[in-house]
Amino acid sequence: MSKAEKRRLVPLEIAGIVLGILWLIPFYLMLTNAFKTPDGIFESVMALPGTFVWQNFVTAFQELDFLKSLFNSVMITGVSIAVIIIFSSMAAYALARNPSRLSTTLLFVFVAAMLIPFQSVMIPLTSIFGQLNMMNGAGLIFMYLGFSSSLAIFLYHGALKSIPKSMDEAAIIDGANRFQMFWFVIFPLLKPITVTVAILNVIFIWNDYLLPSLVLGEANATIPLKMFYFFGQYTTQWHLALAGLVLAVLPVIIFYFIAQKQIIEGVSEGAVK
Repeated sequence: MSKAEKRRLVPLEIAGIVLGILWLIPFYLMLTNAFKTPDGIFESVMALPGTFVWQNFVTAFQELDFLKSLFNSVMITGVSIAVIIIFSSMAAYALARNPSRLSTTLLFVFVAAMLIPFQSVMIPLTSIFGQLNMMNGAGLIFMYLGFSSSLAIFLYHGALKSIPKSMDEAAIIDGANRFQMFWFVIFPLLKPITVTVAILNVIFIWNDYLLPSLVLGEANATIPLKMFYFFGQYTTQWHLALAGLVLAVLPVIIFYFIAQKQIIEGVSEGAVK
């Protein structure tokens, strides 16, 4: 890279640094004030805590019933992601490998479903699920499957069109049945799209408040829903509210650092494909 090109990149680097600092400021405020006393927060919001009050996190952990809320969020998110990937990949395979007017129409229906806002179906959806006695975790997972499958099928369908049918035929000639051919030959080739689908839906489902608030009660609340109740109780006690918020975002940060290699590789491979 020449010196002239490097000089042209300097403004972009400076802008990136400034944006990075602006992005980190809310996390700085959340973390530093979570360790302060109430008086310490109102004395100086930006200053580092003079004394680190760990009791804030102990109280928030107990009041949030954090382990139960974490278990509910992990179960609902994990099962929902698995169900979405399994059913969406199989549906997309059936549509991609059986081209016809019907399959094309069904694909358009799935794509069109992405344009329907949740608010327009919120009341009839909860009414129907209430009549079916499915206002629980299982019903919530079923709802997530319905709302997330359209985009997932669209992404899988696009990827499957780039995989030649000769691979299916070769697997069948080698003695594999349809189930084995899809899961052991085709599905591994869809890893970049699977990672992309998983990332998009983990972010959506883990952070979702509206659907759990309609379906789940406080006893089975996920972390975002539990945080709503927690903030309502400790609105004036910001040291406890911010400590609870740190506990709520910590699992997502840990998940990202553990899986960042797979996430970056999946997104990069999906972009190249």
